[in-house]
Amino acid sequence: MDLLDPLLLARWQFGLTTLYHFLFVPLTLGMALTVAIFQTAWFRTGKLKWLHLTRFFGKIFLINFAMGVVTGIVQEFQFGMNWSSYSRFVGDVFGAPLAFEGLMAFFFEATFIGLWIFGWDKLPRAAHLASIWIATIGAWFSAYFILAANAFMQNPVGYQMAADGSRAEMNDFFAVLTNPVALAALPHTLFAAFMMTAGVIISIAAWHLVRRQNIEMMRSALRYGLWGMIVAFAGVALSGDQLSLVMVATQPMKMAAAEAMFDSACGADASFSIFTLGTPDGTSELFSVRVPYLLAFLSTHTLDGCVEGINDLNMEYTTTLFPQFADQVDGNFAPILWVTYWSFRWMIGLGGVAFLVGVVGLWLTRKKAKREVPVWAWRLAIWAWPASLLAILVGWVFTEMGRQPWIVFGLMLTEDGVSPSVPGWNVLISLIAFTAIYAILAVVEVGLIMKTAHAGPAPLPDPGDRDERSTAIEDTPTTVY
Repeated sequence: MDLLDPLLLARWQFGLTTLYHFLFVPLTLGMALTVAIFQTAWFRTGKLKWLHLTRFFGKIFLINFAMGVVTGIVQEFQFGMNWSSYSRFVGDVFGAPLAFEGLMAFFFEATFIGLWIFGWDKLPRAAHLASIWIATIGAWFSAYFILAANAFMQNPVGYQMAADGSRAEMNDFFAVLTNPVALAALPHTLFAAFMMTAGVIISIAAWHLVRRQNIEMMRSALRYGLWGMIVAFAGVALSGDQLSLVMVATQPMKMAAAEAMFDSACGADASFSIFTLGTPDGTSELFSVRVPYLLAFLSTHTLDGCVEGINDLNMEYTTTLFPQFADQVDGNFAPILWVTYWSFRWMIGLGGVAFLVGVVGLWLTRKKAKREVPVWAWRLAIWAWPASLLAILVGWVFTEMGRQPWIVFGLMLTEDGVSPSVPGWNVLISLIAFTAIYAILAVVEVGLIMKTAHAGPAPLPDPGDRDERSTAIEDTPTTVY
């Protein structure tokens, strides 16, 4: 293996920067909704605890949003730097949803976040509340345009090839925006984002409650997070099921690789593998533990459904669908099996751990509980955030690595998308620089969030000890504040 291979280094760099950026995206999507819900609760009830929780989690939301903006800029620059061949090939299609995301959704989102930040003492309460809800919707639109662009890489639609075959040209923007992969991925992404956000809230609330700090506020935040975790996990599971059906229809090789399924099978033979060992060359199975019928049901929603295997798909791709690419991949169109197989299972397993934290937490903190919550349970709950975060990250690894060896499925191999004139040492320098800079930014981000989380929300006033500002906030809800 050539350590200065431009393709290898460019892939590592894009993977590193993408995963780092994706640390902030789901928390922004979910925390925006959380802040909007908390502020709505204060708007409707007038209870100060909801105001304090709005401001507290609003700080975390803004810290995360700012860092996400900084790291997201790097992503688009890389298309021209390391992936110029890809950019030339797909730019006519890929650029449209990215332009909508930047010029419409992001500025829409950023404008109303600005109104929310600076409008506390200047806007009427209803208008200020509306600003955070509009910012939340803007963030979701932004996510959708990005998913639509990514969906073209998974399932190219709405295009025609140029006369000379050098690039894809968009001929139906509506088809690009309504790509079945994007439509299925949006709810899955949003539920996963809220699941991670619920994990953050649970972790912070548990940290305060184990120290008996801000008990009333943090108990409300904890219950919100626990219920949010359960609802979000259910949403992730249901939307993931729909996404898997789309994946089977558009990228059957990804499903076969996720299950390490080498030979096509139907019914009981189309089983879901809990654990599999394969040959070193990845062409056959040595040992596995499987659940009969489960893969057939997940892939077709029928018990007697059939699922195509890796070997049969390779034969079909080589002889019928993509013979022009067969020599480049040596007749093997499958991704790296151990990556797709285990990332798929870690995604499910880590998500299940976070879900169990929600279930156990609701049981231990129920009103009729006869015993106090043990200290070990609070400390265990703090890990709800890491578990949900890692589940999202390995899920994204599965999505992108499962597409390999394609950079645009069926149209362009990843090795053909790299910049031909950028030497490996150049990419290595930028990779090292980005790694160092992102490590520093990670320390700053975690430090700011930890400092904010440890400080907690502003304390509630004692009964009868209300200053003029609190009185105005509670007693005159229709005025500016």
